[in-house]
Amino acid sequence: MGIEKIKILLGPSTFAETDKSPLEKLASAGFEVIHNPYKRKLTEDELLKLLPGVVGLIAGLEPLNRKVLQASCLKVISRCGSGLSNVDLQAARDLGIIVRSTPSGPTTAVAELTLGCLLSLLRQIPPMNQSLHQGTWVKRIGRQLQGACVAVIGFGRIGRKVGQLLAAFGAKVVAVDPLLSGEVENIKIVPLSEALKKADIITLHASGEDRLLGSGEFEMMKEGVFILNVARGGLLDEKALAKAIDGKKVAGAWLDTFDVEPYSGILCRYEQVILTPHIGSYTVECRREMEMEAVLNLMDSFK
Repeated sequence: MGIEKIKILLGPSTFAETDKSPLEKLASAGFEVIHNPYKRKLTEDELLKLLPGVVGLIAGLEPLNRKVLQASCLKVISRCGSGLSNVDLQAARDLGIIVRSTPSGPTTAVAELTLGCLLSLLRQIPPMNQSLHQGTWVKRIGRQLQGACVAVIGFGRIGRKVGQLLAAFGAKVVAVDPLLSGEVENIKIVPLSEALKKADIITLHASGEDRLLGSGEFEMMKEGVFILNVARGGLLDEKALAKAIDGKKVAGAWLDTFDVEPYSGILCRYEQVILTPHIGSYTVECRREMEMEAVLNLMDSFK
């Protein structure tokens, strides 16, 4: 098969929006590029319609399960992002599909956004901003990050970067990660149950899709805790979080990922919840680096 005949599907809906050079790289190499026509995360049915004849995929968070992979003629999946929990890696191995990712690309962008949203939560910036735009001068008392106990759940690249930034603010940081023990980068690794009981702030940076925070976990937490999730929507029970907010267990939350996206669920009712549309990696610098790396990974795999 000549490279000029290789069809590539772009899964991410905003791929190369800020910088066209990744697309230009694919075009100059002779690839035929098929764009995501839905401008959002593709569903299983949509993948099944788009993948016939496609042998390369620049992937976002589409459900690349065994059914989808078996129905395709994919040879390479190049994930534009760090996590691979949406890809059935065993099925890919069984089918001889090469899978690559860009694990370092989103680290700084996601970590910086986490700190920005955490500070906004603690100082109640969004509701005061909204009030002032509406012509109302209302001051709200906030909280400081210095001295607060922050539990970082998932201590990979992003979790460690978040830990470094938190430490610079004078927070007391502990981490939860089943693959680690002792101390890592001067941060103590503790069991999840211990972290939930002592933390003033809990931030999720874990991989995988297994539920980590449900009603039982919320009951273990201190009153007035803050919750952040920039990892995967499935890690947190959104209805249980709403109930915990109603019961004053949770003082505020920020979510960037959701069970169903686009999101329009129960948490939209709460002014103490900051909601962002899955923008963890959405900086010009991060997208440029990550998208080009995904393209180079794909091209290298075909060689």
